[in-house]
Amino acid sequence: MRALTGVWRWRHNPLRRATDRREAWVALVAFLLLAVGAPVVGWLCGARADGALLDAVRAQRAERRATTAVVVRRVAPRQLVTDTESGADSRAQTPVVARWKAPDGTARVATVRTVSRDTEAGSRVRIWTDRTGRLASRPMDTATAHTNAVLAGIGGALLAALCVEGIRRLIVRQMTRLRYARLDRAWAEVGPDWGRTGTGS
Repeated sequence: MRALTGVWRWRHNPLRRATDRREAWVALVAFLLLAVGAPVVGWLCGARADGALLDAVRAQRAERRATTAVVVRRVAPRQLVTDTESGADSRAQTPVVARWKAPDGTARVATVRTVSRDTEAGSRVRIWTDRTGRLASRPMDTATAHTNAVLAGIGGALLAALCVEGIRRLIVRQMTRLRYARLDRAWAEVGPDWGRTGTGS
């Protein structure tokens, strides 16, 4: 923006160089890409991620189901357990040994975590299982999918903006390098005669 406003203010100045005009065009294109391109990229990334995550939500809901298990006993918190309530704070979960029946009628017993406060033997807790009755993690909900999609969109927009700014800086650096190279060549041609103009030598 500084390059754009600076060139606009002194666009009729006789000291303006051709490289200044090109640099202003580069800045204008970069500004348009940042203002329009980056949000479009972010929206596309978010939309694609949202569709993929919603497909995953539907697949998980089709493959998993909530099951009621009966608590056999509580276990020490340090024991390795399977987290079936991934959306809850693990510090508020209690590990218990529970039993339940698979869809085929087979009895299953495993150590699980539950957010239920009633974890005495014989109490009932909710767990998630797959189609065969084995423990599974809680399926992702729609709100979580949308939130992750929004974050993916923001990340895509920021990445696009960083790419645009990085490319702009590289182009400007190359233009500056070429400008100084031309200046050095011009100075080398004029330098030997500097100060001797009009002396007749």
